[in-house]
Amino acid sequence: MVEQQLGRIREKLQNLRSLDADMDLFGAENHEYEMERVWTPQEIAVFEQKWKIKLPEGYRAFLLHIGSGGAGPYYGLEKPEDGVYAVIGYDDELNAIADPFPHIEAWNWEYDWYDDSKEEEEWDALDHEYLDPKWSAGLLRISDFGCGISVNLVLNGPCSGEIWTDDRANRSGIYPDYYFGNTERLRFLDWYELWLDRSIHELHEE
Repeated sequence: MVEQQLGRIREKLQNLRSLDADMDLFGAENHEYEMERVWTPQEIAVFEQKWKIKLPEGYRAFLLHIGSGGAGPYYGLEKPEDGVYAVIGYDDELNAIADPFPHIEAWNWEYDWYDDSKEEEEWDALDHEYLDPKWSAGLLRISDFGCGISVNLVLNGPCSGEIWTDDRANRSGIYPDYYFGNTERLRFLDWYELWLDRSIHELHEE
């Protein structure tokens, strides 16, 4: 099953690269449809041991057979080592990817962030708590959407393997990724193949 899907992904990526020779699709000029080299099993083991995690099967297979970053949704796929990111407002602190992912459903705070009745110190304290890395624990960033929005792979807990978006930069919280029109939650390979399908369809329509 995984091998068949990897084969489809490889063919569709080659097709997309040919169709978008002028790199008109969003993000194409950034990644240029190039892939970083694949990882070895040993490199994956070293990464997992370093961060005390276990990569989901589909993502692990992608690293082993397709590439470790490059062509992908939005501004492209992050390399795994770049996906352990500095948290907004906590520039000296990396996201705790080994800690339990704290969410099962979409999460956000119901605050009126434009309420001018609070003092600046109150807002600073709220902002600091809202951006606390405890809310994004267990997430490995796999793609940069832009505007401070990151697309992430859940590494542990009931939602392990799913793709979730962290949009706290725009006060929209953390939630399962539905940007490609999917109604079901997506795991990595399905998410990546859906991007390919939508991109190819868009180019054919044009």
